[in-house]
Amino acid sequence: MQHADRPLLGIALMLGFCLLAPLGDALAKLLGGQVPLSQLVFFRFAIQAAILLPIVRFSARTLRMSRRAFGFTVIRTVLHTLGISMMFLSLRFLPLADAVAIAFVMPFLLLLLGWAFLGEEIGSRRLTACAVGFVGTCMVIQPSFVAVGWAALLPLGVAVNFSFFMLVTRAMRADVDPVSMQAMSGLLGTLLLAPLLLVADGSLWEEFNTITPAPATWGLILAMGGVGTMAHLVMTWSLRYAPTTTLAPMQYLEIPFSTLVGWLVFKDFPNGLALGGIGVTIAAGLYIIWREQRLGRQSQRPAPPAA
Repeated sequence: MQHADRPLLGIALMLGFCLLAPLGDALAKLLGGQVPLSQLVFFRFAIQAAILLPIVRFSARTLRMSRRAFGFTVIRTVLHTLGISMMFLSLRFLPLADAVAIAFVMPFLLLLLGWAFLGEEIGSRRLTACAVGFVGTCMVIQPSFVAVGWAALLPLGVAVNFSFFMLVTRAMRADVDPVSMQAMSGLLGTLLLAPLLLVADGSLWEEFNTITPAPATWGLILAMGGVGTMAHLVMTWSLRYAPTTTLAPMQYLEIPFSTLVGWLVFKDFPNGLALGGIGVTIAAGLYIIWREQRLGRQSQRPAPPAA
């Protein structure tokens, strides 16, 4: 179903995502010391399925999809599971703003992956902006690496993972309704993780153990799953009402929102080097977006009439 462009509504929905995503991460960080990682990720997907499957059932949507689309959905779900697991684990060691800022190397990776796997052109200016963005990311990583060691690299794994996640999503976006796709991902993620919890419980790594959460903890778990699910939904809906070129620069608002949430909830604030790196990363990302928009406008200009 096609939707007419409503840029203001699309911008408002993307603003909602930029606020909800850090809140969901903050809730996951609060739960880090209370719920093992594997169980926390399981709850995240189970709640997503519990919210979205009834929406699919009582609307005109369906979970039926082609074999190709189902295969992509399985791959997408596995990538989503790994990405969320690495992000949740990184939040146990890093300030919220630092983890989010490091993960924002993803737009640069997407540009490089599009060139490597999809044959998309990438000029010297955009390549330079990617290099500058990586430098900014290293500026954020450096103080965190000194403080916590290898765990500071986890958001880089998140960025690499979600870059492939976005490529898979791009490949199937025309085949599956977004709500149905996310409902199926929630269902598949739950079915994939449930046996893992049963088999790995009591293993050598305590993050595979299962516990019975306290009543107060259940409130945080439900809030985390609900906020995370809603964040993905409003982002999906925003893309229906406004073009990507309008919304892409706004995604960088997630970084200052994460900084604000981290300061309010955890009293964490990036140090001078990390704060400078965040600024460099945002500037490089916005330059790439501006460059893409400019090249897009140039390609749409009509050719001059023949003499």
